[in-house]
Amino acid sequence: MILKDYQRRVLAAVRNLLEALAEARETDARARATDPEFGFDWARRGWERCVPARPYAGRTTGDGEPLPSFCLKIPTGGGKTLLAVRVIDLVNGSFRYRQTGLVLRVVPTTQIYRQTLTALKDRAHPYRQQLDLASAGRTRILEKQRLFSPAEVADNLCILLLMLPSANRETRDQLRMFRDSGGFDRFFPGDQDAAAHHALLERIPNLDIFDQADGFWGRQIKTSLGNTLRLLRPLIILDEGHKAYSRNARATLEGFNPCLIVELTATPPPEANVLIEVPGSDLNAEEMIKLDLHVGNRSGASWQDTLLAAVEHRAKLEERARRHAASAGLRIRPICLIQVERTGRDQRQPGIVHAEDVREYLLQHPDVSLEHVAVKTSARDDLKEVDDAGGLLARDCPIRFIITKQALQEGWDCAFAYVLAILTRPGSKTALTQLVGRILRQPYARKTGDRWLDESYVFCFRRRGAELLQEVRRGFRREGLGDLQEHVVAAGDGPVQPAKPVARRHRARFRQAARDLVLPAFMIRDRGEWRPAHYEADLLVRAPWDQVDVSPLFDLPLGEHPERGIDLQIGLDGNVRSSAAASARPAVAVDATLSEAFAASHLLDVMPNPWRGSELARRVFGALLERYPRPLVVRNYGFVLEEMRKRLEAERDRLARGVFTDLLESGEMRFIVAANDLGFNRPPRQIEVPATPPPKPGDRVPIPYQLELFDRAGGDDFNELEHRVATFLDQQERLFFWYRNRARTDYYVQGWKRGRIYADFIFTLKPDAPDAADAYHRVFVIETKGLHLQQAADTAYKRSVFDLCSRHATRRDWAEFVPAMRGKSMRFEVVDEAEWQRRLTELLAG
Repeated sequence: MILKDYQRRVLAAVRNLLEALAEARETDARARATDPEFGFDWARRGWERCVPARPYAGRTTGDGEPLPSFCLKIPTGGGKTLLAVRVIDLVNGSFRYRQTGLVLRVVPTTQIYRQTLTALKDRAHPYRQQLDLASAGRTRILEKQRLFSPAEVADNLCILLLMLPSANRETRDQLRMFRDSGGFDRFFPGDQDAAAHHALLERIPNLDIFDQADGFWGRQIKTSLGNTLRLLRPLIILDEGHKAYSRNARATLEGFNPCLIVELTATPPPEANVLIEVPGSDLNAEEMIKLDLHVGNRSGASWQDTLLAAVEHRAKLEERARRHAASAGLRIRPICLIQVERTGRDQRQPGIVHAEDVREYLLQHPDVSLEHVAVKTSARDDLKEVDDAGGLLARDCPIRFIITKQALQEGWDCAFAYVLAILTRPGSKTALTQLVGRILRQPYARKTGDRWLDESYVFCFRRRGAELLQEVRRGFRREGLGDLQEHVVAAGDGPVQPAKPVARRHRARFRQAARDLVLPAFMIRDRGEWRPAHYEADLLVRAPWDQVDVSPLFDLPLGEHPERGIDLQIGLDGNVRSSAAASARPAVAVDATLSEAFAASHLLDVMPNPWRGSELARRVFGALLERYPRPLVVRNYGFVLEEMRKRLEAERDRLARGVFTDLLESGEMRFIVAANDLGFNRPPRQIEVPATPPPKPGDRVPIPYQLELFDRAGGDDFNELEHRVATFLDQQERLFFWYRNRARTDYYVQGWKRGRIYADFIFTLKPDAPDAADAYHRVFVIETKGLHLQQAADTAYKRSVFDLCSRHATRRDWAEFVPAMRGKSMRFEVVDEAEWQRRLTELLAG
């Protein structure tokens, strides 16, 4: 699956933290080898080294070891499951240094459990395919009742799915997973080997035993699933991690002695170690969610009238979907979710909206048949048969309406859900809050171009306008989309007045000049026409991968005792060995083979050709085996893979830059102004800014910028540096107009790296001659960089790209296709925060 930009950013942050943790763990191990008192909390040190600006809440395992944990704040619809499987690969490659072992995937609800299990067991599903890539095809999906052996864990990547309530015990013998079981006895010493039991308890003191006091056979360890997990030190992935912060849940999960805990949630609690936060705007920019959200409030209607309005609107959406399928080939079947007040057989009474009332009403509609309606309650689950037959997205699934009370809250996922009908009484404040996220996912994570099919809809009745707005806002915050609250649009006949963004257009005196302004872009000649250059399709596809040079890796220094994070080893014979015994041999069988397939899958994001990646891994490990003994190379397997990644990233960028340069020099690619509207090469005709409430008496009224292209007040969405730059520009006599270029929305430059470069400001200068015909004669594209980014590699890259843009803007008639741009000059500049005012003054005076 092709990752979105924000997903790549999340995984890069995870990789950086894992590398910092691994380095701190190795330093701690060396210190303890000198003197145990020299040890330190390496989990905290690794976090503080990588994320110094955020406080760290320390945790320990049940046996008293530092327990690193971090949280990824991902909004609803952001692909948490995809990120989870990619994180597993990163942890194995950058932290555990092996591609096998146990992963404990903890989920909070039956619905999420069922969805996750179905996806991971399906070998054709992208999630399972990613796991198979990470494990070289050796993946096992386990459930709590499924027994497994030491050999299975040693030779495979085992994903054990567990419901949070199953692990959240209050008494030692309350739950089955903590009881003695003959199925796991191969993980433990024999019953009569009292010395082995004693030694294992010395190493892992929190293992459950039969007798607290020494008996005739000494303290006997229970052969339970719970003890097996403590022994294996699994990686724990917590879905909806905010649900696991009760005292019992935390104690139980920490008691499994995990090597690492990763939480994924849209709403982390204050004590969570949040590594990175993805705002809802990132999902919206990547076309992952359906916005705007239209809320219809039928104040004088009955529930039947409200439901009919929802039914008719869903029918209109289905007609639009048929047209879209005919033109684009992508099939969408809009679904309406209906929340009722009661579902039980004995709870049907007048004045209460019951599931059967709604079902009977729907079946009276001439366009609704029995197979179109499904009921999802605690007592009746019509969706289970649908899930078993391929799910709601299957082409032959007939479901158009789903009636529920609370069963479709957190974790339920169907991108075809477009319409939400809330038929609960006005006093119910949880319905809209808990269900709004269920209709926000965009089908296929791609906008259709039809506004009807790119937005979502809510119908409710007899709600107070102010309270309804607050419910919607709470719902957005619950889904991690609090920054998108302005995308709520009033509809229907109710009194709702949500905070709709305000559209701002060009100031009248700049309007014609702005419409004539066309910005240059790197364009590729394709079938006689010019189109924007794309990183994957135009650069990577031309990269000469056979020229990748990995020879510097042949001389990598390998250490004798790399930190592997393994306290014990379970051999194929089932015996448990201490870390001293394990240090003399590889931790898992796959390491002993130096798997080239795993290396290729581990490096797939930087070497897209797996055969080429496998061949490079063979060369690197072959060269190292000529210099070092095989056991030493095996122990450094993970280190070598990470050094390969760094080298391949540098080589990929070098090759892509060569392709980029060759295309420019041959004329096949040019930095030109194109006459056609590309959607990003012209200033936007209008922008939407957050609505601001009327000022209260005594409030400071923001003074509008006078030279900004758009007619608005203040610039409340600017950061501090942008405010200072905008204020400076607005005071310059030579300046004609300026505007802040919006990231991910407006003008960008595509260089030889994947990410697009979105400048911060674009401004124009008046001509020197006061009677000149043109309103402006120079255009500047400016990127500002904070003090902490001045020397960063990314800043250096952007400088080199912008320097290239400036050179090509002057080398040729880059405006040849747009008469209005002829004779105008263009300059691209990266300006550091430490000298921004001096540099801008020089540019304006030049």
